[in-house]
Amino acid sequence: MNIVGIAACTAGVAHTYIAKEKLMKAGESRGHQVIIETQGLAGTQDQLTADDIASADIVVIATDIKVKGKHRFSGKKIVEVPTGLVVKSPNKLVEKLEEIHREKKK
Repeated sequence: MNIVGIAACTAGVAHTYIAKEKLMKAGESRGHQVIIETQGLAGTQDQLTADDIASADIVVIATDIKVKGKHRFSGKKIVEVPTGLVVKSPNKLVEKLEEIHREKKK
């Protein structure tokens, strides 16, 4: 499964990058491709390309604030969660994404 998304927390520092790292590790450990853009104090980093988004099976918006560019995901299945959930339970989140993806394919 191809997972793309955005991570952003209120301060734009710690939880943003921890959420990105944990989601990527959890997804990749289960054989998924994961690309996560961050938005925060340093601006937007690792910005998703149109190709990244087009090939995505599911989009994760892991944020505690309003993010820019959500319109880019029009027509995609979007799952929105707080960054804390990703930090605390990344494997459970990936399992839920797999379940959502399976249901979508039916």
